[in-house]
Amino acid sequence: MSKTFKQLKRIIIAIIGFTILLIGIILLVTPGPASLVIPAGLAVLATEFVWAENLLKKVKLRLKKSYWKSLVLSKEIPPSEIHTERIKRGW
Repeated sequence: MSKTFKQLKRIIIAIIGFTILLIGIILLVTPGPASLVIPAGLAVLATEFVWAENLLKKVKLRLKKSYWKSLVLSKEIPPSEIHTERIKRGW
């Protein structure tokens, strides 16, 4: 691939990724699945940018922690069984 094509591809991915990310940020204050759209935008950006890949890893970790915390708070899983459940589910 030529250098120009690689740059064009990178610009297009950046535009698409930032557009999805912006929609996700808007969904934080409006009704909608921001917790799904923001990681999707980061995933698109992560195909070309290392900083987005690192941020996506942090977001995934935070979402997993929130998920487990919600299970404990809703009393679906006792706190003593969290480790066992994480192992069962591959987390």
